[in-house]
Amino acid sequence: MMYPGQVPKLWNETIDEHRRAVRDATLDTTAALVAEHGLASVTMSQIAKETGIGRATLYKYFPDVESILIAWHDRHVAGHLEHLAEIRDRAGTPAERLEAVLQTYALITYQRPQGTELAALVHQGKHLGRVERHLRDLIGGLLADATRTGGVRDDVTPEELASYTLHALAAAADLPSEAAVRKLVTVTLDGLRPAR
Repeated sequence: MMYPGQVPKLWNETIDEHRRAVRDATLDTTAALVAEHGLASVTMSQIAKETGIGRATLYKYFPDVESILIAWHDRHVAGHLEHLAEIRDRAGTPAERLEAVLQTYALITYQRPQGTELAALVHQGKHLGRVERHLRDLIGGLLADATRTGGVRDDVTPEELASYTLHALAAAADLPSEAAVRKLVTVTLDGLRPAR
């Protein structure tokens, strides 16, 4: 039974979908404009026009261009984290799952744009702390599982090994090829294995 003033569930779902679509279009349009024209050249008016929404509507979602780009980056990173979690959850031994996740993470790091003003903006700030914790927990969990099955050394805690691993794989950003990235992962995994 509907009460006066109550909005039907279907209407609410439609509004939520519309808001998501406007938000996604705004994020994608802004990233494309910044890539084409540079960060300093992009305005909220330009974003509203290219997205096909009014400026007042745009300001309801975001206060400025920088906040749009940070939201775009957060969405982008969330997709990477979901992908890594999917790989973690695949069948295989703990050591196999660890290697698959580390290979994927290192390739993501290698492919990440470096040296652009967009990269400089989105790879700083408080919002990255949450992402880094999530990533450290994901890797730490895989390391703990592999430690229990004897695939990873047990003389260092999984948390410390996760930190070591992430710092080591950060070097993938500076490597010349995917082959070099795969070698880096091999060397990193060698450092995680139990001493013989």
